[in-house]
Amino acid sequence: MEQTLILRQATPDDAPALCDLLNAIIAIGGTTAHQTSFTVDRFRATYIDAPERISCAAAFDATGALGFQSLSWPAKGDYPVPDGWAVIGSFVRAGLQGRGIGQHLWAMTKVAARAADVHAIDATIRADNLPGLRFYSGLGFTDWDVIRAKPLRDGTPVDRIRKELRLE
Repeated sequence: MEQTLILRQATPDDAPALCDLLNAIIAIGGTTAHQTSFTVDRFRATYIDAPERISCAAAFDATGALGFQSLSWPAKGDYPVPDGWAVIGSFVRAGLQGRGIGQHLWAMTKVAARAADVHAIDATIRADNLPGLRFYSGLGFTDWDVIRAKPLRDGTPVDRIRKELRLE
């Protein structure tokens, strides 16, 4: 029997489940630039309650949180982007990638981006995150910049590929 997919904007009550999902991805490593676990409070401040937030689309089914996609105006410390650009991040529960969850989240995020008058979206992805690079390319994002040899916490240099999607 197929599960019913529930798509909606994340609320503060979703923070524990979404934080657990993100922390599991961080613990596996290799598919996110995040390298340290989040507390629920830090998760809320970063993704749900942030003043820069445009959207935090979330997907759930009867088993719990399946993923979320954040879209925000760049915060201090983010990689610089031109005026009118937003920054996106996508996270799908480990083992469920490639099943269309990200596509569903993208449909919601794109509506929110247009409503907020976003001109373009930046997705900055680790060069070793091949599934993430494929995902954003599949949505129509194209390479626009490379940040060379940004060190991981252990000092390992990893390039960051910057992809863009113009909405104008």
